[in-house]
Amino acid sequence: MLNTLKKKPWRKAKSVPAGLRIYAVGDIHGNADALRDVFARIDADKPKWAVRRSIEVYLGDYVDRGPASRDVLDMLLARSQVEEQVLLKGNHEAMLLEFLNDPSLLRHWRQYGGLQTMMSYGLKPSLNPTPEEQKELARELAERMPPTHRKLIASMPCSTRFGDFFFVHAGVRPGVPLKDQKEEDLLWIRDEFLLHERDFEKIVVHGHTPVAEPEVHSNRINLDVGAYATGKLACLVIDGDALAFI
Repeated sequence: MLNTLKKKPWRKAKSVPAGLRIYAVGDIHGNADALRDVFARIDADKPKWAVRRSIEVYLGDYVDRGPASRDVLDMLLARSQVEEQVLLKGNHEAMLLEFLNDPSLLRHWRQYGGLQTMMSYGLKPSLNPTPEEQKELARELAERMPPTHRKLIASMPCSTRFGDFFFVHAGVRPGVPLKDQKEEDLLWIRDEFLLHERDFEKIVVHGHTPVAEPEVHSNRINLDVGAYATGKLACLVIDGDALAFI
């Protein structure tokens, strides 16, 4: 393993079940080149370790901002045929589905990179679409999105857990049991979660808030390193009670 974290910031060892190796990947945001690179890193790492099962966990926000949202979804779908994956929903996937149901929401979605997603499907939206154009864009996007893409996004869970780790896109609301968390918080929460210094039920592995380098705190790990701008993707490996970045 590369960059092994020799000193963990938690008092008791945290782990995933024996024989399981987790590869957790941060926000992709339409950067197909960065995704190809992380696939290559994972594929080069796996043969070095004798594990019974490996799972790739992607933390959401596959679309928007970057130029290749459609390609990213195609690549993840293709990889799901040969590797075990968990593709979590991010707030950007939620916005895409909401726009298809309510075109007027483009006024909001466009601020988060929605126009770039449409362009990746061959649409040519204006910089400030009128209400009539919004409706037409929603109709065209629904036609051009492969059914597999829409089905994939609609079926994405908001969280998953393995051992002592809880994986989610944005974070969790402090003081609320993990089983009772609301989707809005799992996809959108920021300061209330980031500023909370006490333990959660598990170590929360998340993205959503870009940082210069992956951050490992006493109660959470942030893997969003701004792939759409930096061209980099963080990949955390958890094997037993060992953590590393590759």
